[in-house]
Amino acid sequence: MRKLLVIGIGAGNPDHMTVQAINGLNRADVLFIPDKGAKKNDLAELRRQICDRFVTNPNSRRVEFDVPVRAEPAPSYRSTVDEWHEAIAAIYEGLIRGELSEDGCGAFLIWGDPSLYDSALRILERVRLRGNVGFELDVIPGITAIQALAASHKIALNRIGDAILITTGRRLAEEGLPENAGSTIVMLDGKCAFNTLADKDVSVHWGAYLGTPDEIVVSGRIGDVGDEIVSTREEARRKKGWIMDTYLLRKPGEPDEQ
Repeated sequence: MRKLLVIGIGAGNPDHMTVQAINGLNRADVLFIPDKGAKKNDLAELRRQICDRFVTNPNSRRVEFDVPVRAEPAPSYRSTVDEWHEAIAAIYEGLIRGELSEDGCGAFLIWGDPSLYDSALRILERVRLRGNVGFELDVIPGITAIQALAASHKIALNRIGDAILITTGRRLAEEGLPENAGSTIVMLDGKCAFNTLADKDVSVHWGAYLGTPDEIVVSGRIGDVGDEIVSTREEARRKKGWIMDTYLLRKPGEPDEQ
């Protein structure tokens, strides 16, 4: 039966690759490299660099494929994502059937970690449920942007006895910070939702292109650095054509770690 590896490759620094991930790359006959278009060519290029650096298996080959662009949400965010995932599932199925032998091994290289705000595992489950191609699945974890953020700011993600909430910019804008939020990690925020919070004393630790030579980090009270983050983010996105960022929020008055 075909074998598929879903490999977390870290937040953007090739040094984030684990030994398990490197071994996984070298198990694969085919390395699947997604191409999200000219504006995000850096993302594909990083995967190529990782393969150049770590793959020693002389029998492996790379197959690049185009990823369809997600439509703007209409009539709803969930239905739009569902249609997008269905389109990608069709592509995955074609790759698995067309590029892997019956006993072959293929690898998908996933930015960060496959378990955190990435849809490859859900999409592969769609492929499995279609029943047109069978495969076994192994998942190899990777360093997340959350870990890279904490390392760059030299902070722990949690404070003693506090909870950690991981949410999205969309939900933060709609719901605000929960009363019991200790440390709140916000991902997939294209609109700087932290600026919608009424409490400008909330602290923010923000980072973009984490772990890469282009890394940018800013921290402080939202009231002091919120506008700086917005302008810095916009300028960076204009220059590169894309941006990947995340941030941590903490309410004031909570006890610091001792």
